[in-house]
Amino acid sequence: MRIVENPAREDWKQLTRRPTQKFKKIEKIVKPILKKVRKKGDVALRYFALEYDHVELQHFEVSAEEFDLASQQLDYELKEAIQVAYHNIFKFHEAQKTDTLEMETMPGVRCFRRSVPIEKVGLYIPGGTAPLFSTVLMTGIPAKIAGCREIVLCTPCDRRGQINPAILYTAQLVGINKVFKIGGAQAVAAMAYGTESILKVHKIFGPGNQYVTVAKQLVSKSEVAIDMPAGPSEVAVLADASADPSFVAADLLSQAEHGIDSQVVLISDSRALVNETIEAVKYQIKQLPRQKIAREALKNSICFIMPSLEEGYELLNEYAAEHLIIATKNPDEAIERIHSAGSVFLGHYTPESAGDYASGTNHTLPTNGFARSYSGISLDSYVKKITYQSISPEGLTQLGPHVEKMAAAEQLDAHKNAVSLRLQKIEANALTSTEV
Repeated sequence: MRIVENPAREDWKQLTRRPTQKFKKIEKIVKPILKKVRKKGDVALRYFALEYDHVELQHFEVSAEEFDLASQQLDYELKEAIQVAYHNIFKFHEAQKTDTLEMETMPGVRCFRRSVPIEKVGLYIPGGTAPLFSTVLMTGIPAKIAGCREIVLCTPCDRRGQINPAILYTAQLVGINKVFKIGGAQAVAAMAYGTESILKVHKIFGPGNQYVTVAKQLVSKSEVAIDMPAGPSEVAVLADASADPSFVAADLLSQAEHGIDSQVVLISDSRALVNETIEAVKYQIKQLPRQKIAREALKNSICFIMPSLEEGYELLNEYAAEHLIIATKNPDEAIERIHSAGSVFLGHYTPESAGDYASGTNHTLPTNGFARSYSGISLDSYVKKITYQSISPEGLTQLGPHVEKMAAAEQLDAHKNAVSLRLQKIEANALTSTEV
């Protein structure tokens, strides 16, 4: 990891650049895939399954027998761990429900807002080098709590046409029974456009490799909504002299092992802590099965030695990390000082891994600096906020003249007329009532 000491503020943006991705090159590969699936449906999906996953599929949907077999294949301890995670994630997201907002803004003018579930959602679950069954929990649980009517899950299978049993067990636990053996950009296309086998959805959730990411961005331009812009995973750690270098090293490596384009950043006001952490990284990386991936990711990574934690916080807000660990003596300070991060982990005993799996918060988060303007997945991601208004004749009598005045000022006479005709009717009814 490269060390930079007390960088000039004007250099922060350049120093914290994410690993570059060749989106134009990837788009040239992904666009024909999207086009072919849109045009040929299941035929295209079978072609790409053979081309990329090296498997010949007659049927894409997972059968009841496959769900049952998956449950039998998992050991009790893993099932128990998944159930604990399910409980915590469900509990935290269930608490995010909000009551219908109803109020009278002025006499006779009532306004409402209520949450309505998105009817059809698609979940993409990576299943290649790391089968992310935890993402089934993160994307599936809020979809069920929100009340989404149709939930479609796509995930790649192996050369035998089988899906990782932990993914199937978790889907069944969440209550998702429409699972399809399709991965990559073609899965995104299937959910965006619909095929003979796979339902067209209204919004797509879930992480993926660079091809999945580009496919989601492309279909979001015209066909379907997506959860957020996403890129390679990342973590930033703010640590002072009170931090345990072995903990910090483990946190950095836990993110580095995601992929060669992941990025990890360490910020500290202690040169000794940085040096000890780097030594701990060198030692721990030798024990990792995915050490080759982690070593490549560390080439994109950097350590900052800052004059103070104050400036460290400022640099972190500039960086806007997907995951942010605060390993300092007073970690709760970050609650007020950090305003750009996907998810924040406070204290020496709060590893990012806990949020990835089972603490209760969601691990589907904005990357590549999008935490400046996007939130991670929550219950709100699966609902639409619809507003309503109801105005009585008395209310329109008070409000209407103001609306007429504003519409006339904008030279929108039809807008004004929609109010004026009603006010005239109200006045006529009042006169009739008086005469009687």
